Amino acid sequence: MTTERTLERDVVVVTGAGGMGTAIARRLGPGRRLLLADISEATLERVSAQLRDEGHDVTTMRVDVADSDAVRALAETVQRLGRFRFLIHTAGLSPVQAPPERIVRVDVVGTALVLDAFLPYAAPGCVAVCIASMAGAMANLPPDVEHLLATVPTDRLAHLPIFDPAQLRPEAAYAIAKRANQVRVAAAALAWGARGARVVSVSPGIISTPMAQQELASPHGETMRAMIAASPAGRIGTPDDIAAVVEFLVSPAASFITGSDILVDGGTIAALRFGRQAPMPSA
Repeated sequence: MTTERTLERDVVVVTGAGGMGTAIARRLGPGRRLLLADISEATLERVSAQLRDEGHDVTTMRVDVADSDAVRALAETVQRLGRFRFLIHTAGLSPVQAPPERIVRVDVVGTALVLDAFLPYAAPGCVAVCIASMAGAMANLPPDVEHLLATVPTDRLAHLPIFDPAQLRPEAAYAIAKRANQVRVAAAALAWGARGARVVSVSPGIISTPMAQQELASPHGETMRAMIAASPAGRIGTPDDIAAVVEFLVSPAASFITGSDILVDGGTIAALRFGRQAPMPSA
């Protein structure tokens, strides 16, 4: 039963119950209600059980972020749980997990759908954080293409020429998708700001999650290990590294940060740009 006390609770929405999503939920959950969304029921059951055992208040929903109806239903559910406070969008697919078309649907269109669906519920003090990737820094797209990625209506995003499946490799689809996330967030800051809310993207480097372990075991793993070794930090990132940055970004201390991308990569992109690795590839 919904009570007045329940409706006073701040709600944190986390899409994607992988390594980063779980670490962020754990960091932001105390004293708040968590709404955890993922496409996998098994993952939701496992992660929510862990979090409940740790004392967190968790509600789960199975959601495919590429499905506009499912994303709208997720946003509407928040209103029954309490006050919408934070949206942390981590759901996404990597090149070893899906073909280009699915990467575009989940990583590009899914992010746009989430931003669209939660905008009507945004209020002063609300913050949305979208997890992108340092791969976005490797896309090297023309300004006119970036403008389209940032501003074209969501229902037309997947049909842009740059996403032509006949000409797109999974690695390129991923890099373009993450650059799309970065510029989409920048453009969304205007609409979110009009409601007194903020939106930011975070671009992690190579983080030790199940997704990254799949990538490290792929034919690209050797290149990834070389990138880690050449980075100033000299190590792989942890989900807690990202959760700590997200915790700062949703706090009042970050109230002047919106429409920005925060690169959290241990200096990998710096190494790629300034000589400790081969020059960055184009998408």
